[in-house]
Amino acid sequence: QGKRFNSPNDLAIDSRGNIFFTDPPYGLPEGANDPRRELDFAGVYLFKPTTGETLLLTKEIEWPNGIALSPDEKTLYVAQSSRTEPIVMGYPIRPDLTLGVGKVVFNMIDLPSGPGLGGNPDGLKVDQAGNLWVTGRGGVQVISADGKHLGSITTGQNTANCAFGGPDGSILYLTADMYVCRIQTKTRGTGF
Repeated sequence: QGKRFNSPNDLAIDSRGNIFFTDPPYGLPEGANDPRRELDFAGVYLFKPTTGETLLLTKEIEWPNGIALSPDEKTLYVAQSSRTEPIVMGYPIRPDLTLGVGKVVFNMIDLPSGPGLGGNPDGLKVDQAGNLWVTGRGGVQVISADGKHLGSITTGQNTANCAFGGPDGSILYLTADMYVCRIQTKTRGTGF
């Protein structure tokens, strides 16, 4: 609508090529207070390549960051990188690709924090079983689709992002402060 995005951050692409993406103000030199900012909110958007249309899906998440789709592409997950509300939201995706009412899938506030356990939800991926792999609290937190904390991969560093890769999608790659790490998993990421 004639205004510049804040700073598109992360994306998820469905099997039809539709691109879901987050647009927080992190990339602006002065963040949310940058005078060049043209939008007074951070949004989650959908870009439809077939029509060239970009739609605002929600602006209810103050600090949207990581984004991922469930294996059946019926749920959109969005991580919020907030000190006071470090949550992962889940939104049902309607047939017209708009979102239904969201709910908190996981709140990282109850996980231990402190030296080596810093960071809020950032990167977000989903495995073929539907489990969420969410960076934050000094590593990667593995969460079931119904919000149960299954375990942690602790790096001892602020861990910003993750992605599944390798020949069959079973290698988890992480960015943790100044390190790029890889871990062989017993699962596979979606899209492989």
